Amino acid sequence: MGRQKEALRKLDRTFRTSHRLLRQGLAECLGTLILVTFSCGGVSQWILSGGSHGSFLSVNLAVGGGVALGVLVSGPVSGGHLNPAVTFALCLLGREPWRKFPWFFFCQTLGAFLAAAIIYCLYFDAIWKFSHGELLVVGKNATAGIFATYPSEHLSVRNGFLDQVIGTAALITCVLAIIDPHNDSVPSGREAFPVGFVVTVIGLTMGFNAGYAINPARDLGPRLFTALAGWGLEVFTANAYWSVVPVTAPFVGAMVAVTVYQLMIGCHHNEKEPEMIRRVREEEKFKLSNVSANEEDA
Repeated sequence: MGRQKEALRKLDRTFRTSHRLLRQGLAECLGTLILVTFSCGGVSQWILSGGSHGSFLSVNLAVGGGVALGVLVSGPVSGGHLNPAVTFALCLLGREPWRKFPWFFFCQTLGAFLAAAIIYCLYFDAIWKFSHGELLVVGKNATAGIFATYPSEHLSVRNGFLDQVIGTAALITCVLAIIDPHNDSVPSGREAFPVGFVVTVIGLTMGFNAGYAINPARDLGPRLFTALAGWGLEVFTANAYWSVVPVTAPFVGAMVAVTVYQLMIGCHHNEKEPEMIRRVREEEKFKLSNVSANEEDA
C-alpha cells in the first residue's frame, strides 16, 4: 500500500501543472469527451440496433445527460463551456479573455475527436455489420451520422444554417440566464443539470432538421475522426458541403443570443441588485422566524 501511494505521488509530481490555462484546457477536453461519448453512444445504440435499443427520446436524454455530466466534471476548473459558441459568447460579453477562445476551441474539438474514437472502438463490430463492410456517409446503411450531424432530406443548406443559428441562440440565451449573477434561481455550482435540461429541450423541439449540433467542436471533432477512420473526405463534401454549417452557424447564433439577452435583460440590471435581494430575503426570513416563535408562544 505504501509503495502504491508513493507511486501515485510521483505520478502527480510528474504530470501536475500550475499553468492555469493549460489546466482549464485539459478540463474542457475531458468534459467535451464525456459529452460526446454519451451523445454518440446514444445515437449508436439507436441506429445500429434498428431502434430496438434506443429512440429519439433516449438520444435526447443521453445528449442532455452528457452535457450535464461534462459540465459537472469540468465546471470547477474551467467553467464547463464544452462548446466554442459558449466560449465565444462569454468573450463577447467580456467575461472571458479572448486568448481563451482558440485554446478552448482546440481542446473541446480534441475531446470530441477522442470521444468519437472511443465510440468507434466500442461499437466496432456493430458498425461493420450494420454497414455490410462498407463505411458510407449517406444512404440506407450510412454510419457517419452516428458521429457528426447530417441534414434530413427535406433540408436545404440555407434553412439548415438558420436552424443552427436559432438552436444555438436558444441555448446561449438560456445559459446566460443560468449563469447570470443577478439570477439566483440557480445557485452557484449547480448549473450543470439546468444546462443539460436546456439541451434536452432543444433536442426534443428542434432536433428534426439536422440533429441540432449547436456546437462546432461537437460536430467538427467527430467529423475529423470519421474522415481519418475510413469514411473519407466525403464527410466534408456531402450534402452540398453541409459540414461548414454546424461549424460556422453557431457563432452567428451566439452573437444573436448575446445581443438579445443584453437588450432584453442584461443592460437593465442594477449592479446593487444581488445585494438588495439578499438583504430583502434575510429580512423576510427574520420576520417569518419571529412569526413562528410568536405562534409557538401562543
